[in-house]
Amino acid sequence: MDTYYEYLRAFSQELGARIVEMYPPLQRPNDPFPPALKTLLRQPLPAQALTISGVAKHLKTARSAIIVGECGTGKTLMSVAVAHAVAHTHSEGRPYAAIGMCPPHLVFKWAREVLETIPRARAFLIYDLRNGGDPARPHGIVEVKQRSGQIVHKGLKTTLFELRTMGRAGWKQVCPGPAYFIVSRETGKLSYHWKHAYTVAESGPEKGAVTNPDTGCAIPRSEGGYLSRVDFAEKKIFEHFTRRDGTDGFSAMWQADREKIQRMAPLEYIGRYMKGWWDYSIADELHQLAQETAQGNNLGVLYRCSRRLIGLTGTLMGGYADDLFNLFYRMKPRQMVEEGLVAGSSGRRDFAERYGVLESIEKIPDADQACTRAQKTTVRQVRKPGASPLVFGKFLMASTAFVTLEDIAAYLPPYEESVVEVEMDEELGKAYAEIEQDIRDAVKKNRGNRSLMSLMMHRLLLYPDHPFGIGEIWGKRYDPTIGDYEPFLVTTAPDLPEDFVYAKERKLIEDIREELGKGRRCQVYATFTGEHDVAARLERVLRQAGLRIAILRPTVPTLKRELWYEKQLKDGVEVVICHPKLVETGLDLLAFPTLYFYETGYSLHTLRQASRRSWRIGQNHPVKVKFFVSKATTQTTCLRLMGKKMLVALMMEGKFSGEGIHSLESDDDMMSAMARELVERGRVGESADAVWADLKRERAQHMPAVSQSELVAEGDPLLPLLPQVPGETSQPAPYPVESDPNRQQKPAALWPTGHAEAAQMLLFA
Repeated sequence: MDTYYEYLRAFSQELGARIVEMYPPLQRPNDPFPPALKTLLRQPLPAQALTISGVAKHLKTARSAIIVGECGTGKTLMSVAVAHAVAHTHSEGRPYAAIGMCPPHLVFKWAREVLETIPRARAFLIYDLRNGGDPARPHGIVEVKQRSGQIVHKGLKTTLFELRTMGRAGWKQVCPGPAYFIVSRETGKLSYHWKHAYTVAESGPEKGAVTNPDTGCAIPRSEGGYLSRVDFAEKKIFEHFTRRDGTDGFSAMWQADREKIQRMAPLEYIGRYMKGWWDYSIADELHQLAQETAQGNNLGVLYRCSRRLIGLTGTLMGGYADDLFNLFYRMKPRQMVEEGLVAGSSGRRDFAERYGVLESIEKIPDADQACTRAQKTTVRQVRKPGASPLVFGKFLMASTAFVTLEDIAAYLPPYEESVVEVEMDEELGKAYAEIEQDIRDAVKKNRGNRSLMSLMMHRLLLYPDHPFGIGEIWGKRYDPTIGDYEPFLVTTAPDLPEDFVYAKERKLIEDIREELGKGRRCQVYATFTGEHDVAARLERVLRQAGLRIAILRPTVPTLKRELWYEKQLKDGVEVVICHPKLVETGLDLLAFPTLYFYETGYSLHTLRQASRRSWRIGQNHPVKVKFFVSKATTQTTCLRLMGKKMLVALMMEGKFSGEGIHSLESDDDMMSAMARELVERGRVGESADAVWADLKRERAQHMPAVSQSELVAEGDPLLPLLPQVPGETSQPAPYPVESDPNRQQKPAALWPTGHAEAAQMLLFA
């Protein structure tokens, strides 16, 4: 054996048995479940019941716990059931109150989950601190109920101030049963009114242009050019810049508006005045609360305002150890202090040095040192993917339950990921090669210029999908003679015909028609939706091909995106196009069993979440996820590196692979890796499909193939509204998911929660 991977594979059973012997689990499969689970309105699956029981036992003595479950495993049901089980088992069934924070588009879904799962439960939505205002909008705390499958405002109305005044004793008289308060992550951080803070140059070459008050320079767009007043609109603008001494700076171009009414964020009020008011708190999408932001700080508020905290996430980490630092400090502050780690950037750096992978880079510049022999060197550290096993042993093993779709594979259809590499048209290939060479030369001459590198990689990813309307590509570099940055022309992107349908688009149309012929609706993801709108381009091309298309834009309010999808289904839409971030959490796309990543972007969290929108409990069709890339371009490099980062991230979830371990030696981030391969022309010809094939083989070792005897026929144009459970068959599916052939009986039918009025929200996330 030459590698750790081979050793772990060879002795996995012995190591597993030894670990179980040394660290016996709180809840074994044969241990009895809490009696409270029998009182739930929906009975959990065996794997879910095991998770609920184990976490409930842990919370008997602990303050916090984490449930890491892949998309579709039922994290919402498990979290509310944990609170129910703890209350009935360890609190003698006394009335309890819980508060949950979730993304804005999941608020109504969470309320529905509570009402459909917890007996005698009441659900309340926290909108703001006010008890009045616009009568057309809800304010304060409003009770919601379920009517004909939809959530409606009906019942008690109150405010946080009134809750604080009456205390828990007074609240128990108002609500003697379980009460769940749900707050949107965006509402929870809603704070003071603000206004833009920028200046307008009154002289010089940038006269009349919007400039950054901290730098005095025009603000470049990521797509090229510079920002204008129109770009500010109603969103906050910020800029990362490099100071003259080489250090990085951050400039927020907004400030508090003193002319408007002062207000406080609901969760800020809760953190200040309602400590310990709730029995349980639940934080959904935990990985989105790992940064030093207002939303991230609200995780600490949930810890303070309740006696026990439950965190939920589908992707615990994005490949780097320090992704977990803030989460641990907000959920396990006492343990972090005992480890000698302080809050803030210095503690995060110490955590990365102790439990992560850091690379020290020392630069010794060539210089004429006539008067001294001393060498002026600079040393910097960059983080790299990977985490020490000590992270799992010290911080996760005792308090984290991992649930994967493999645990409920008997209830799911097959799942397949594939990479489709398309050869570019001859004219497009030549144009791309020209700008790639110009960009390669510019990056070589300006090594270390990260703003230039970011913009150039952006253009190379965009051009194969939008080879027109880009024009001149400018960059900025530091000129020591003037002591400032100056723009320079990198290249001019050739404008190709806009009315021509290119090879990648033709392949997409062909593939979609094939899927629609089998009765399978399609979801297409595109990440370039700004100035050079690839989503709009795809909408036009697919519509001209005779397909019924709809495009989901950020202008659709988050709370109405479920209803938006339902309306598209009723209107007969066959293909929906959107940015993957718009649906990465919570939304069930059961009616769209074929997902296309026309573009992927850089976020591993987003890719993992969006790729599982359709493979969930209640899906009866085999799910296909297809990644489209233009061959021999930066798109191929990006997808291959994303696959390697995913293998690294899976290691922390117990899915070790040889490629994942070897990938610890990769670059510090996606942008640097892509730029280095562009300059050095490394790994030329290496296919992205090879890395994703490794991922597929790795899943095959964890998941047997599911039977398809009871799956709905592929040719059925109407996807079913009610769930069906796959049965057994002697013919294995071609993809690596299977049910246990030795199982004595079929699993019980899934929960009857589907309803025709909400086809998109049949079951839970």
